[in-house]
Amino acid sequence: MITELESIIEGLIFASPEGASTKELVRCVKSAVATVREAEGENASESVTRHASVTEEAIAAAIGRLNLEYIESGRAFQLVERPAGWRIVSRPDWAQWVRELFPDKKPQRLTPSALETLAIIAYRQPMTKSGIEAVRGVSVDGPLQTLMDRNVVRIAGRADLPGRPLLYETTELFLEHFGVRTIDDLPNAAELRSVKLPEPEAPAAEVAAGSQDELTLGEGGEAVAKKKPRKKKVEKVEGVVAEADAVEKAEKAEKAEKVEAVEEEETVVFLEAEDEVVAEEGAEEMGEGGGGVKGRGDKWG
Repeated sequence: MITELESIIEGLIFASPEGASTKELVRCVKSAVATVREAEGENASESVTRHASVTEEAIAAAIGRLNLEYIESGRAFQLVERPAGWRIVSRPDWAQWVRELFPDKKPQRLTPSALETLAIIAYRQPMTKSGIEAVRGVSVDGPLQTLMDRNVVRIAGRADLPGRPLLYETTELFLEHFGVRTIDDLPNAAELRSVKLPEPEAPAAEVAAGSQDELTLGEGGEAVAKKKPRKKKVEKVEGVVAEADAVEKAEKAEKAEKVEAVEEEETVVFLEAEDEVVAEEGAEEMGEGGGGVKGRGDKWG
């Protein structure tokens, strides 16, 4: 037979739209007792005041007895603890009947690649996309987007790594769908978290720049950068400036050589033209006086 405390808890959970945690149930019971005592004083009913010292352990024990009562009496519902708290839900045995209440909602199945990606995130969250790809060995752009569209995976922030890559974690809908309260309740959670995973490759930009950072995965599967000594940014800037100066000097030298070559060419053309003029003048003098032709560098005999 259901006790008064069990009936109180059942009523509180039933009236809670999002569920009520054990701590919240204790608060409600004690708050109700305090309200009655304040209103009625010494005349407060003993059936109410005797619950003033209720504890979380007493609440948990009462919920266990309620579920046992539901099973023995063949009820179609049960009390389950979800991330938001305790809720009254229908038993899986009656799913085929309950499903008819939602004819437009068809089961949506995930592909094997999406399930693998989800499992990696669930057990080693939060994780970067490169960390997931290092485990699977292929790109996860498509599966990751599918999981986010289904609201079972969300962005958890950015990793403290070069490029500040996004971190991904599971949502409360994931916990509700798989019937667990926290990720610690997943099967073999402790064992799978201790497995060493392949390390993601360093970004191409970091490799080209000679980065000395090493990427590893922490205990939670998150990517962690292990830094080694590197050159100061000032030295890098100085190197870039020196290289730019060298390029500029080379360009100026090349330009000067081109200008000098053009000037020499113009000088040769000018001298050749002048020789032709002198030759013509000498030819005219020979015609008149029978003398030789005097050109540049010649002497009259």
